Amino acid sequence: MLGRLNHVAIAVPDIAVASAMYRETLGATVTTPQMLPEHGVTVVFIELGNTKVELLEPLGEASPIAAFLAKNPAGGLHHVCYEVDDIIAARDRLKTSGARILGDGEPKIGAHGKPVLFLHPKDFQGTLVELEQT
Repeated sequence: MLGRLNHVAIAVPDIAVASAMYRETLGATVTTPQMLPEHGVTVVFIELGNTKVELLEPLGEASPIAAFLAKNPAGGLHHVCYEVDDIIAARDRLKTSGARILGDGEPKIGAHGKPVLFLHPKDFQGTLVELEQT
């Protein structure tokens, strides 16, 4: 069911500062910030040869990232994203196995313009998991 690791997401309090650190200190290629109101975040991606790192900044006080940063003011690892060929088949298989899908259980369009779902961290050893259809 799982494909490759698509990205690792890091919540940050200031996406401009974090982007500059990756770009200037590590010499990374950083994408332009993208606002995703449906997910309550602004994102950038750090392009790597084999995957990406996503930096997430809250888009308003109601953002789930705002709650994460309230507990982790300096930021930190937020989730990992794996690719799947068929997100509906993956969701149905996971639900049958007892895994919890966050939200209403229906895929939303993510930062790459593809359907995504999030899985409850308590079902995956404390790690929030995002699935993205390839």
